Amino acid sequence: MQTLAQQFLTEAEQNTISALVQQMEQQTSGEIVPMVVSASHSYPTAIIMGATVLAFPFSLLLMPVISGLFWLGSQNVWIFIALFITLYGVFYSLIQRFTWFKRFFLSRKQVEAEVQEAALTSFFTEKLYKTKDANGILIFISILERKVWVLADSGINACIDSGQWQGVIDVITQGIKEKRQCEAICEAIIQIGELLRTHFPVQEDDINELHNLIVR
Repeated sequence: MQTLAQQFLTEAEQNTISALVQQMEQQTSGEIVPMVVSASHSYPTAIIMGATVLAFPFSLLLMPVISGLFWLGSQNVWIFIALFITLYGVFYSLIQRFTWFKRFFLSRKQVEAEVQEAALTSFFTEKLYKTKDANGILIFISILERKVWVLADSGINACIDSGQWQGVIDVITQGIKEKRQCEAICEAIIQIGELLRTHFPVQEDDINELHNLIVR
């Protein structure tokens, strides 16, 4: 079964994005890294909450039916407990298997915090901070949460106002809503590439220091 990230971009689209990054990096010493992840966190509490919220009303609805079958009265608490435990397990497995179900049981504050942390963590684990001129930039796209973060290293932040990245984020999020994510990501890469080309022209000894695309 494919992950959300794998469903988000086809293999051909991944190749298109990777090739465009390579093309843009031939015009600048900056390093552009688009990263697509299925989710920024496993959200175990969302699974527990979702299973509980769904199991409770279904148990109440089924209790009189099952109790009646066994001549136990319509309000038998043991039937309710048995139903709740059974349905809780069923819904827990379903939400765990079908990741997008979690979205209904997440708070906005929790989502913002987890995506921010995941983006920052990825910036360091993928070594964007290690480029020669501190000019790496991460385009972090988290599918489950439908969130995009753009993080630039200190060299870029010294030259380019961080407010510029909101326009890049808007391009990608709008493209995702319109189901043209590949086109939107490519447009964002071009925008970033043009900004980097101005401040970080390509150098003779320039090498590709980072991945052109990461999908997880």
